[in-house]
Amino acid sequence: MIVVDGLSKKFGGLAALQNASLTLETGKITGLIGPNGAGKTTLFNVIAGRYRPTSGRVFLDGKDITGLEPHELFAMGLLRTFQIAHEFSTLTVRENLMVVSADHPGESLRNVWFRPGRVRAFDRARREKAEEVIDFLKLGHVADLPAGNLSGGQKKLVELGRTMMADPKIVFLDEVGAGVNRTLLYEIGDAIVRLNKERGYTFCVIEHDMDFIAQLCDPVIVMAQGQVLATGTVDEIKSNPEVVEAYLGTGLKNRVAQA
Repeated sequence: MIVVDGLSKKFGGLAALQNASLTLETGKITGLIGPNGAGKTTLFNVIAGRYRPTSGRVFLDGKDITGLEPHELFAMGLLRTFQIAHEFSTLTVRENLMVVSADHPGESLRNVWFRPGRVRAFDRARREKAEEVIDFLKLGHVADLPAGNLSGGQKKLVELGRTMMADPKIVFLDEVGAGVNRTLLYEIGDAIVRLNKERGYTFCVIEHDMDFIAQLCDPVIVMAQGQVLATGTVDEIKSNPEVVEAYLGTGLKNRVAQA
């Protein structure tokens, strides 16, 4: 679904990405791992239109999407979440879901004045969709709470739910486990697997928790110093000495071998 070809991104004299190339297959949950500063989030930001690359191309279903704006990519079914959840803190969980919509007829003053029924029908459909998402993610007990009052893990679930409101082709999840307790982390993981298997969502997941990656992802892509170091199954990655050295460090080899 996604092909990244020779992608580079420089910030002044710093090369955050250096000729990175990779492929994300349709229907897969692909893990993206690497040490801090490896270029993982920069890669997400370039693919998702937040940054323009210094060089290289990005393709979605064979179409060149290099340099497109985030709202254009949203309309094409490419969505991403962030390391720190970006909720509307004073809106309820339900309202946070309902604001995710493209081409809302209420954005036109003409529709508000002369087609109010159309606006109300759209809002009803959005509410029904939000209720479906709330049920799927088991968020009913917090649906009417301000999203800012939720725990870090619950906010990550709300972000996942907001991607569901758009019925995406592919979702890029940036450190979905950051600040999340283990129980809720595995609830999030279960939701990702269900969305993949039941609804055909394609995912790419940045995560430092190797156990979480091992349970969710195949294949796994390893980045280091702005480049793609290796691609393979979790077992292949764990047994790759370059990966262990570059990503985990020599002091953690025994822990990887036991994982």
